[in-house]
Amino acid sequence: MSASVRSRTLIAGAAVPLLAAAALTGCAEKQKPGGDGGVQVAAGDSSCKVSDTEFPAGHVRLHVENKGTKVTEVYVYAPGDRIVTERENIGPGTKAEITTEVEAGKYEIACKPGMKGDGIRQKVTATGKGAAEKRDPKLDAAVAEYRTYVQKQADETVPAAQKFADAVEDGDVEKAKKEYAVSRVGWERTEPVAESFGDIDPKVDVREDGLEEGQKWTGWHKLEKSLWEKKKISAEDKKLAGRLMKDLKDWRDRVGKAEITPTSMANGAKELLDEVATGKVTGEEERYSHTDLVDFEANVEGAKKAYELLKPVTAKKDAQLAKDLDEQFAAIEKKLDEHREGDGFVAYDTVGKGERKKLSNAVNALAEPLSRLAASVAS
Repeated sequence: MSASVRSRTLIAGAAVPLLAAAALTGCAEKQKPGGDGGVQVAAGDSSCKVSDTEFPAGHVRLHVENKGTKVTEVYVYAPGDRIVTERENIGPGTKAEITTEVEAGKYEIACKPGMKGDGIRQKVTATGKGAAEKRDPKLDAAVAEYRTYVQKQADETVPAAQKFADAVEDGDVEKAKKEYAVSRVGWERTEPVAESFGDIDPKVDVREDGLEEGQKWTGWHKLEKSLWEKKKISAEDKKLAGRLMKDLKDWRDRVGKAEITPTSMANGAKELLDEVATGKVTGEEERYSHTDLVDFEANVEGAKKAYELLKPVTAKKDAQLAKDLDEQFAAIEKKLDEHREGDGFVAYDTVGKGERKKLSNAVNALAEPLSRLAASVAS
């Protein structure tokens, strides 16, 4: 779904330490100043100011305020532009809090007004040994189970995508259309981890308007356009189907190496809801096939999985948050059910503005408590 080419290492990737703002529990060293204990990030249309450029490794909390006039997003990058964490869709005049974990090392905080480009970056350093306090065994168990879940999704995606690729290579437009949305479910359920390998995501899931200068368009959405808009399969499309499979198998083989932490799981769950808000509800993600609701459901399923694994700890620390999340997940699932048709969903271009607004409201209602999940497991 990537709206743009992004190099991610969000949940995982390679042991990414997060910058985290400070206010955390589990920090080995005393946090430097920064308002309420976190790192303040003032995002403007042409600036990105951070209150502290050096702070202890460990859990970190970023307090972001968008003081500009454009919707923005904030990223924390480890060396090599690996994404440690990110938060999209921060509106003008609004605030967001991001809790994460980082090891000692050098990072960059990037504000991206308009949610485009490489962003305005500030170099920061996480200091010390970064030795966090011993983690609750329940969180370790949650991470282990989530890792298994992620690998399973990747394992199941490859054969599903192969059916799609085979149909394309056979020149069978109708069969390829039938297999298209199904082939993307595993990816969409685990998108934050899937996208963590920055070199794969731009190859398989970028949309045409997300291409960077000089980038060749490949992947699912290129084939989607051929199938639904051009209604034919070219020789180039057949080659792209093979390329898609090669890239997805590369992802499957590498996803087990992703570094996953409790906070990255929680942030990933929030990111999935952001993906729904910015790509699915708007109908931009699947603009040719209109299979957005299939992706929508997969994103919600992935977010719910991460939450349910963290829930034993969250419910103990913040029972009200767990209650709110249970209610909002149920509400959004009920809303989705209203648009089911057969084994799938109605085409999204048949969903009226009023119903889209209701879906959007359900997403926003869930996104708010979900944004507090990372802090609850880090406290």
